[in-house]
This record gives sequence, structure tokens and C-alpha cells, in this order.
Amino acid sequence: MSIQVSPSPIPNSNAVSLTSMLDKDDYLTGLLNQVTATKTEGWLQELREGAASWVRHSTIPTTREEEWRFTDLSSLRKVQFNVETGNYPSLEFDILPEAANSRLVFVNGVFAPELSAVSDLPSGIVVSNLAGLSAVEQEGVRQYLAQAEGAQEVFTALNTAGITDAAVVWVKKNVVVETPIHLVFISVAGETATISQPRCLVVAEGGSQVTLVEEYVAGKMPTPQDKEITYLTNAVTEVWVGDNAQVSHTRVEQEGAEAFHIGKTAIAQARDSRYTCHAITLGAKLSRHNLEILQTGEQTQTTLNGLTVITGKQLSDTHSAIALNYPHGTSDQLHKCIVGDRAHAVFNGKVFVPKRAQLTNAAQLNRNLLLSSKARVDTKPQLEITADNVKCAHGATVSQLEDDEIFYLQSRGIDENDARKLLINAFAAEVINQIPVPSLREILLNTVNNLKSLTNE
Repeated sequence: MSIQVSPSPIPNSNAVSLTSMLDKDDYLTGLLNQVTATKTEGWLQELREGAASWVRHSTIPTTREEEWRFTDLSSLRKVQFNVETGNYPSLEFDILPEAANSRLVFVNGVFAPELSAVSDLPSGIVVSNLAGLSAVEQEGVRQYLAQAEGAQEVFTALNTAGITDAAVVWVKKNVVVETPIHLVFISVAGETATISQPRCLVVAEGGSQVTLVEEYVAGKMPTPQDKEITYLTNAVTEVWVGDNAQVSHTRVEQEGAEAFHIGKTAIAQARDSRYTCHAITLGAKLSRHNLEILQTGEQTQTTLNGLTVITGKQLSDTHSAIALNYPHGTSDQLHKCIVGDRAHAVFNGKVFVPKRAQLTNAAQLNRNLLLSSKARVDTKPQLEITADNVKCAHGATVSQLEDDEIFYLQSRGIDENDARKLLINAFAAEVINQIPVPSLREILLNTVNNLKSLTNE
């Protein structure tokens, strides 16, 4: 596969300038020491050391920075996280029937072979953890791992500095994979707060097709007080889509109630490729997802569907950036937020269309549903266009459930709470129903339907 990195990277990324860092961040240094305690060998250790060097001169973002002004990480800095690994053979999680034998499971970032199953895969695809690859396959991974745009963003660099293993999905040229690939990342908190750093690399060579489900969940472990334990998941996924390749990617984040989740998804799309992402955010006390797409050839198609459903005092922040650097590119983005109680949703979507990206067609829409007077959303859709022969549009809406719609359903014999549920589910279903894995669609619809805090119950 030939993927050329564009000379025009994503502008205004979250990368941190070394020259701007005047003071050492002791808290970040402590995290770095935790994740780099375990050493590796060869090229992987060299990669880690380069990232660690960058982290040592960086700081954790604050609300004084434009990209983080609505997401305050001060509560994160109050927690001392430790790396904890162990054997958890009895963990429970949803096994998708469509991917019952095409599944990799990682617990606290460590591969769990006893929970994984990869016996139902056709020839021409490699699904493995990094340590399970042959020397030739590892050399191929070396060309792509940590090479995507945005590698110098502080949390991405922290993840790279601590890589000891990774989930790898590699689809050979012209191979069509009918079976979905399910990657499950389970976080299990111990007696103290823990940090895990899942890493995923997907390479779809020219002409190939693959469906991927990437899921982040909390492992259920009893505690003396039977309470939620704080933990941090710092995840990075890189997706390389080759010429005329097609990747359908569903990302589900459903962490524990006291968890912090920071995720980065970086995609490079070559000529004539098609990439679709369904990003579902349901869990975590504080979550942030940076979704960055870099067009590296002409005539790409990008579809981004997002759904955030949060209640209580949750904060969920989605930042996306699409760099359409070549002609005839198409992007279509819909991100929906359902916000209840005192929760706070943030959406910042950027689309960059430079002068050479003529005949680009880009659409972006953020729709938000507030379920209480205390719920909050900050939305900022952005288009930056210097090309003059394009078709681009963006917009945002913020609304509440309409009283007349609820009254209409009540007049048909449906009580108020069931009426609210119907309307909320219809709002969410527009995104969920586009997920190509039927069992996952059903699970997510049931999850949204059973969130009592979204109604008056």
C-alpha cells in the first residue's frame, strides 16, 4: 500500500510547541514515570523514548487554551494514577454474535488471550496483538505506528511513550472482510486509581474492505464499599485507509461513572478511499475524543456520525478536524448530543478546505437536545475555506422536547415518561441505526432506552 502523508497537515492541531513550555509539569512527569516503568526493546523502545522526550517538555492543557477552554482537567490532576495489570479471566462484557470469533480483548491495555477469539478470519487479514506478530509483520507495523498526524499532542505522546503492546488489524490488498472485527478494551480499577493506555493500529491496503468495532468499557469488580473507583483511559487509534479501500469504524465509549477517558482517533485517507465513523459516547465522568481525518489523495469520501448521551454531572467533549487537501473530496458529518440533569456537552468540529481542494463537498451539522434547565452544551462548528469552487455548509441547533409532541403522544394513551422515551430514542436512532452491526445497534438502543435519568422517573 502506498499512503503519502500530505505536506499540508491539519491546521491548529492540539500539538504542543516545545518553545512555549517554560515550566516543567510535575504531575505529567509523574504520569510519564508510571507508564514508562516497563521497558521494551529495539525500534519500539526508540519510538517510546522519542515520545517521552516530547512529554517531558509539555504540560497538561488548561482552560486558558482555546482547544480546551470548556474542558477543565483540574479534577484529573487531583488523582494519582498507577499502572496496574493482572489476570482477570472472569470479566463479563458483551460478545457480539457477528464477531464471536473475530475478537481481541485487552484488560488495562494488556492483551487477554483467554478472552479473545480470532478463529473465524479469512486469509489476507491479520488480527493480533503486537507481541503476537511475526518479525516481518512487526517491521510493517513499524512503518505506520505513531506516524499519523497529531502524534505530538500531549496525551497521544504520553500513550506512545508507554506502548508495550497494541491491537493490530491489517487487511491485505483487495481483501474484503465480511466478518466485523471487535476490539474490546476493558478497564479494571484496583484498590487505587489506575491508568491504562490502549493502542490500536488499523491498516487497510488498497482495494480492501473491513468493518471494525472499537469498544471501551468498565470491568465489573467488587469493592469493599461497592462503589465506583476512579481510573483513566488514555486511548489512541490510528487508521490508514489505502487507495480505493473502505473502512467502517464504530467507536463506543461506555466507561465507569468515575472514570476519565481521553481518546484520539487519527485517520489518513488515500485516493478514492471511503471512511465511515460512528462514534458513540455514553460513559465516563469526563471524556474527550479528538477525531482527526487527513486526506492524502483526491476523491475521498468521509462520513462521521456521532452520538453523545450524558446525564448527572458528566462532561463530554468531542473535537473533530477534517483536512480536505485535495480536489473532489466529500465529507458529511452529523453529531448529536442528548444532555440531561447537570451534564455538559462540548462539540467543536473543524473542516479545512485550502485553495487546491477545488470541487470539495463538505457538510457538517451538530444537533443538541437538552432535557433539563441545568443541562449545557457548547457548540462550535467551523469551516475554513480558501478554495473558490466548493459546496460547503455547517450548522448547529439546540432544542428541548416539545410540549405539544409529548401532549400528542399522551392523547394517544402513552404516559408522559414513555412519550419522552419515544422522542429521545427517535432522536438517538438516527445515528445508532446506521451502525452496520445489528446486535450492537440493539444493545445501544436498549442502553439509551433504559437510562431512567433521561426521563422524569
